[in-house]
Amino acid sequence: MQIRHTNQKGPSLTAHILQDPLNPFPWYRLMRERYPAYYSPEFRSWFVTRYSDVQRVIDDPELFSSQQAIRSRATTSEQQSAPTLLWIDPPRHRQLRTLISQAFTPRTIAGLAPRVNEIVHRHLDSVAQQGKMDAIHDLAYPLPIIVIAELLGIPAKDQAQFKHWSDIIVSPARKEKKQAVREMNAYFLSVVAQRRSEPQEDLISALLRAHIEGEYLSDAELLSFCRLLLVAGHETSTNLIGNALLTLTDYPAALHELQRDLSLLPAAIEEVLRYRSPIQRLRRAATRDTIIGGETIKAGEIVSPLPGSANRDERQFREPDLFDMHRAPQRHIAFGHGIHYCIGASLARLETRIALEVLLTRFRGITRVEEIPLEPIASAFVYGVKNLPLTFTR
Repeated sequence: MQIRHTNQKGPSLTAHILQDPLNPFPWYRLMRERYPAYYSPEFRSWFVTRYSDVQRVIDDPELFSSQQAIRSRATTSEQQSAPTLLWIDPPRHRQLRTLISQAFTPRTIAGLAPRVNEIVHRHLDSVAQQGKMDAIHDLAYPLPIIVIAELLGIPAKDQAQFKHWSDIIVSPARKEKKQAVREMNAYFLSVVAQRRSEPQEDLISALLRAHIEGEYLSDAELLSFCRLLLVAGHETSTNLIGNALLTLTDYPAALHELQRDLSLLPAAIEEVLRYRSPIQRLRRAATRDTIIGGETIKAGEIVSPLPGSANRDERQFREPDLFDMHRAPQRHIAFGHGIHYCIGASLARLETRIALEVLLTRFRGITRVEEIPLEPIASAFVYGVKNLPLTFTR
């Protein structure tokens, strides 16, 4: 059934998803069953919904290009600067990732643990006497911003501005997005210039030193990685922490089990990544005609694989709409797959594990205040809430 020029009556499936962004999962299920490749006139894109098809799209950069996908929508500011790793194809992607990995090492991430622990305790100290908190405002938002700012060597006074830029860039506000990118580029250029003359013990200085066979990152490439780390790193960690707490308050038996046995935290985090994936949608462009889900996708058309749907696919996961932190094997693709596997995945996992470990150790009786409605973040790509009011006892 060809649905590119659908004449179906009533609102489209994508309209339904937009109407209930915190529960797109019933519509994902319907699309997996009836429209595994669905053309959305609103997004001018093919939505790909089944696990095997999503994995195929993100694993094949030759057929499904990241670089061509961003060219069709890049703002003037983005065109004047280098694209981030998310929007680069091989072979340049491999070269840049290798250069960046010299500075953004597993040892660097592991070394952040004591500082992350300190930041979490400090923020929980400020709410401990109240018996209530907004888990996003009081913990999930400030933690990643502080960590990334310190990692880059950015002073504390500028962290609020970082949050402002990050929120705009993942929002649908195209005009404001252009301005945010311009401002962020100008800011990072000044920092890069300072580190070039006076290196410090921070990630930007390490990136300036990184090279392969005499090749260094250009200023534009440095800027692109700083933007990626700020936006993707912050948004992913904030929403992973928030989604974890939202899910655990929905499943109090799982929360109590974790409090009894914190060694289950890594498995619980992986199940949260599957159950409420922070990144719900990606973007690629077909480089030649191909067929997915019985539909012909033409060369040049945009393809949007949906990890949020793939991670709920009944063909891959038993009882996918049930949160089960004992699920095994756990083959979610919340952080992508293949060459574009999220370079900041280990940082997001570290921050989330420590945040949950400290919170679950210090507080008891953690409950969501259901009388206060949850507000979804404004993004077609990212899943999370702007607020998460909790009560607790010590």
